[in-house]
Amino acid sequence: MASLYLAIGTATNRLQVLEVGLVNYLWPSLTLAFAVPILGRKARATLIPGCLLGFGGVLLASAQSGESWEAFVGNLGTNWSPYMLAFVAAVCWALYSNLTRRWAGEAESGAVPLFLLASGLALAGLRLLLAERTQWTTQSVIELAYMAVFPSIIGYTLWDTAMRRGNMILVASLSYLTPLLSIIIGSVYLGVGTGWYLWVGCLLVIAGSFTCKLSVEETP
Repeated sequence: MASLYLAIGTATNRLQVLEVGLVNYLWPSLTLAFAVPILGRKARATLIPGCLLGFGGVLLASAQSGESWEAFVGNLGTNWSPYMLAFVAAVCWALYSNLTRRWAGEAESGAVPLFLLASGLALAGLRLLLAERTQWTTQSVIELAYMAVFPSIIGYTLWDTAMRRGNMILVASLSYLTPLLSIIIGSVYLGVGTGWYLWVGCLLVIAGSFTCKLSVEETP
């Protein structure tokens, strides 16, 4: 959570926020890929092309929606940290999803409340280190309340339960549509015009996740 919010907060513009979000949505593919060494799932050879499809989609979408390759490399060189932080968040989430199944698959309840508290304290500490001006409005309070209740408390709790007790391969596979929904909602809410690079990249991420799903068996 700390890596993801830092990635979004350090993005230079709203278009880069969408790109950073798409980098974070590599986690469905990574979750399925990590299930092979961590949970002993069997995988087909198509797992590697599936992962490459996802990474290729992120690279394409991050190319500043149609600018030249030279411009993209220049932008990446001057502001690469949001992409790296989003990728770290994707890796951490994929690892957590597998490790919670391995270590707490039989537990009656998860540790999501404790993890959310720890994340909140970490973000509060980081906030004190950043020279940023805070503006409270009715809209920002509503948005903050929504983020706290739905994606954080409800979303993470349900996901944790699904990873520990449900069919994690099926659940992770169904998540491959989240990048598309994220791009659609984000572009509308932020008022950002998206180029074809971003949409094609999003479809490649979805195709990569779907290929990974077909490549990993549901049982060890």
